[in-house]
Amino acid sequence: MSEDSSRPDESPISPLERRNSLEKHLQQRPDIRELKDKHILLDTNAAPSLQATAYELERQRATDSLKKGLGKRPEREELVERIELFRSNILPDSTAAPAIQGQQKKLEKHMRADSLNEKIAHRPKPEELIKEGILEPDEDPTGAE
Repeated sequence: MSEDSSRPDESPISPLERRNSLEKHLQQRPDIRELKDKHILLDTNAAPSLQATAYELERQRATDSLKKGLGKRPEREELVERIELFRSNILPDSTAAPAIQGQQKKLEKHMRADSLNEKIAHRPKPEELIKEGILEPDEDPTGAE
């Protein structure tokens, strides 16, 4: 029966081989900047005895910041209302091409202004409103009595 291949080789190594292996691994070891970039070493100037405390303080600061932000976050219903308001006031209810929606909006504004001017031009005179009993004589907006 053959020797089990899953077991590690436990044969002794000569001191020369051990030293060469160690030198080879030291040459291939990543530099400090690379270890900090991979978050293996902490990127701090604090003394090693204080690094864990500094890390915990930074983590707590981030947690507090997130909790504060989440606390200020509006409720779902308020967000839905904002979206509906946005859609009704800002997004155009138009099927016109985006390039002409600006002119369409101006035209609608002018049409509303013309409609109001037309209605103002045909509104009844204060004297007629007094005669019909809608206004009292002392409510005459022209001031003539």
